[in-house]
Amino acid sequence: MKYGSISGGSKEAVEAAKQIFYNGGNAFDAAIGAIFTSMTSEFSLTGAGGGGIMLGMSNNDIPVVYDFFVDCPSNNNKKIDFQKINVDFGNTSQDFHIGKGSTATPGNIAGLLDIHQEKGVLPLNIVLEPAIKIAKEGVKLSKYQAYINKLIKPILLHSQEGYKLFHTNNKFLQQGDTFKNPNFSDFLYSISRYGKKFFYEGDGADIVNKFYSSEGYINKKELKNYQMKIRKPNIINIGEYKIFTNPAPSYGGTLMIFMLKLLKKSNKLNANITQLVKSMELTSMARNSVCSNPNNEMEINNVLNKKIFSEYLDLFNDNNFIGNTSKLSGLGSTTHISIIDKWNNIVSVTTTNGEGCGHFIPEFGIMMNNMLGEQDLNPYGFHNWKNQRRLPTMICPTIIFKNNKPIYALGSGGSNRIRSAIIQVILNLIIKNMPLEDAIDASRIHLEGKELYFEPQIQIPTNQYFKHIKKIPFEKKSLFFGGVNCVSINNAIGDKRRGGVGELV
Repeated sequence: MKYGSISGGSKEAVEAAKQIFYNGGNAFDAAIGAIFTSMTSEFSLTGAGGGGIMLGMSNNDIPVVYDFFVDCPSNNNKKIDFQKINVDFGNTSQDFHIGKGSTATPGNIAGLLDIHQEKGVLPLNIVLEPAIKIAKEGVKLSKYQAYINKLIKPILLHSQEGYKLFHTNNKFLQQGDTFKNPNFSDFLYSISRYGKKFFYEGDGADIVNKFYSSEGYINKKELKNYQMKIRKPNIINIGEYKIFTNPAPSYGGTLMIFMLKLLKKSNKLNANITQLVKSMELTSMARNSVCSNPNNEMEINNVLNKKIFSEYLDLFNDNNFIGNTSKLSGLGSTTHISIIDKWNNIVSVTTTNGEGCGHFIPEFGIMMNNMLGEQDLNPYGFHNWKNQRRLPTMICPTIIFKNNKPIYALGSGGSNRIRSAIIQVILNLIIKNMPLEDAIDASRIHLEGKELYFEPQIQIPTNQYFKHIKKIPFEKKSLFFGGVNCVSINNAIGDKRRGGVGELV
């Protein structure tokens, strides 16, 4: 490894990180440049109008969580644009909610630029150069990128601006077509010159405020008040390994620690299918039981309360236990980048735009998020909060230490499938001792309510426990099961399920 190890959701994002390495940038520079590039190359998965979380580590330091996920804005608009739209997945369909009233206060721009200012070594204009160029010149859509766009076609074409971007020559953009977003290129140039204030306090904030002045919640006050939060990661020790991930108000990291703790305390880390599914079910039940107050952003911590955890551990060890949990699913419009550089800076960062709200800020070429319309992030129902707060997220960037030295940085796209995908890869790596590529490529399972989805080569037992569960096999490995992108000092693997790319530079 001369410069670094990179794993991302598209070859364009990985190429951007490489270019930044060649220009003398570190892992933070490379990750930030790659993310802004992915806002064009993975338009349907992330965007400047969304949010994210980074788990970052400087050489010989401890990992730090940079939380720049979206905020619930003040709920003070009684007339909002909020509508249901159906997305067809082929063998099933799902309803999402879009419109101006589905947009939470975005954090990607504030967070990424704040992190660059603190941790980057290159000037911002150099870091954003690949992203500015690709937005202007365009990206040739891969099979995977075209497929994701097709899934949310009704959202992309919901507004006239989206129609202009994605419907050219009398047809919707397909594999091999070039997607360009010149207004986004101009927007990136503006923030490279004026920084985050352009969007959160300056002329950009005026444009956003005017756009949302009716039928939405975003305004100049919400934008100006937005702040990235720096948090201490959640940690669990498993033998010689130490796993760092993000804490509350995120659901994902806390629930991942809960599930791993169930397996650890019951000596079932080398879990069979029954034990793995049972731990997934109990984790979902625990989440549903403690999440009841939309105004308490830290309540997910209750699953780790000693008394509450012991109750679920007893259920896990009860051979007569039959679960009962509800289904909370999502498309998983999320992407992840993992990077290690030659100075041992490490970055694991996941960003998302939801499915997008269907409305673009025309001047910027940005489709804003629809996080307030994501069922999985609003378990209390839609628009039921009273105070400004961080919205919960399933995003779960992770760093693994062995004998007090970092060995892996990983994360996944995939909505509610994120934690199950990451946990299965972690168990493959540290318990089953699989090589990195095999650990990511191995077939996965995922439980949603009483429905168990599983990839080929998974054998589901016929024991008593599975009688209450509907079994849904997949004929081939699918993006449905997440996209784990992981790096080590010696390897970089992108999950083929989601078009991932890995490269040692």
